[in-house]
Amino acid sequence: MPYSHPLALRERVVAHVEEGHTHRATAKHFQVSIKFVNDMVKLKRETGSLIGKGYPGKKGQGKLEPHKVWLRARIAEQGDITLDQLARELKEQFDLDVHRWSVGRVLRQLGLSHKKRHSMPENNIVQK
Repeated sequence: MPYSHPLALRERVVAHVEEGHTHRATAKHFQVSIKFVNDMVKLKRETGSLIGKGYPGKKGQGKLEPHKVWLRARIAEQGDITLDQLARELKEQFDLDVHRWSVGRVLRQLGLSHKKRHSMPENNIVQK
């Protein structure tokens, strides 16, 4: 969970609660939300620190970094390959479990396009 509040404020908030003030009174005193006070007290209790855990969306993006050259070459070789196929090949060749969305995100970062889905058979419905 990311926190934009400075570490000094986090420390003062937790210290205020530890002095015996309620979470509601602390939130009012420091002009922050009660949720923020609750989160800081919980973070301190669980980790012993008030340093944020970082942004959740960033934690897995580095997995594909060493494979960008391979992805670029694979798209050049077979331009109509799907994200599911790329994810499967990454698993088979590099034992790398990634979701197709992650593959798609990296391809967008590289400015590469890909086929969105397998070709569908033609619809045999006759229109009148």
